[in-house]
Amino acid sequence: MRILSESRLSAVLSAALTCPRVVVSGNFATPYRALELLDKAVAEYRLFALNAQPGLPDRAGVTLETPFVGAGMRGKPMLRYFPSRLSLVPRLLQQALPPDIVVIHTSTPVDGCVSLGTEVNILPSAIEAVRARGGLVIAQLNPRMPYTYGDGVLACDEVDYAIEVDEPLPSPVPRPISDVSHAIGERVAELVPAGATLQLGIGAVPDAVLAALTTRRGLAVWSEMFSDGVLGLERAGALDPDAPVTASFVFGGAELYDWVDRNPRVRLLRTEKTNDPGLIARQPRLVSINSALQIDLYAQANASRVHDVIYSGFGGQTDFVVGALHSPGGRAIIALPSWHPKADVSTVVPRLAGPVTSFQHSYFVSEQGTATIWGHDAGEQAEQIIGHVAHPRARDELREAGRRLGFPLRDGS
Repeated sequence: MRILSESRLSAVLSAALTCPRVVVSGNFATPYRALELLDKAVAEYRLFALNAQPGLPDRAGVTLETPFVGAGMRGKPMLRYFPSRLSLVPRLLQQALPPDIVVIHTSTPVDGCVSLGTEVNILPSAIEAVRARGGLVIAQLNPRMPYTYGDGVLACDEVDYAIEVDEPLPSPVPRPISDVSHAIGERVAELVPAGATLQLGIGAVPDAVLAALTTRRGLAVWSEMFSDGVLGLERAGALDPDAPVTASFVFGGAELYDWVDRNPRVRLLRTEKTNDPGLIARQPRLVSINSALQIDLYAQANASRVHDVIYSGFGGQTDFVVGALHSPGGRAIIALPSWHPKADVSTVVPRLAGPVTSFQHSYFVSEQGTATIWGHDAGEQAEQIIGHVAHPRARDELREAGRRLGFPLRDGS
């Protein structure tokens, strides 16, 4: 690894290939300074990131690529969305979308190594793919990036060039837990047994679930990601002290970043491991808790599109739903509000109009109640969804539509 001045790195990047594919850390670990230098030095390139946040280059000549759309790419005209389970994104980079440059945000060197810190995810496979084809690995070294253990520890000689920065890591804006999210969180918590292994997605509902689990004991975490709520479980004594906290990336506040720094209990592994349904299924009582934009009477969930326009993507939901159903004592839960307040529409619809993200879940949960899906026939599933998950304003219409679809539904009470 050669540490360069910013001007020298700009000169190196100016000699890059025509329209290279650049893979960059996403979420809240984006190396903005290094990316800014690349953007000024390279006229045209393809920028690949997962769950990208605002602040990415947004100009003519930059094509955005992702299998999971974050706020920094959502609605952009130059976006190319690649549908993929998160567990398969590393294979996507090795085969269909090989990178030419990988730009990472790391800790400063320790004993000849740097750590990918809060964002391991797909980056190890991206680094392997770019090195196999003779491309560049560029690091933004930051003393404020936590040094985390697992698959994100790289020997310095795996990095070609680096620049040094000293900047705090960004954090998501704290979201107050609404009354609806609180009610959903309480209902979901009732479905989490003692000694469960938790996987939670991103959003207000998963945050509310964690807040409702602080009195539980013996919990473990095997998840795609985690945030501040897991630190809350740790402080409350809810986590099994002998079980490692396993994920592929984290984001949250400064206290969370301090907690994961050099913490041997926290293991950040590459996506191929955390999201492998076979490895997920080996975790005892794996409870997968994810949200959705819509569900329908066929017990299908849409977490990807709004009005046929991509909103996010599969993410890890499909991986964990399958893994949880095969875990001994495992459960796959979809939790969502029964009504969308901004659009003023029901989140339960007769039949999804767009692509299905996941199906065959154990439970659906809203602030209205809990529908038990697994083990019931299709008519009973639809009955439970209408009676226990849908908003009362939508139930009569859903029953009428359900009968037209062939469901043997009873009259509403």
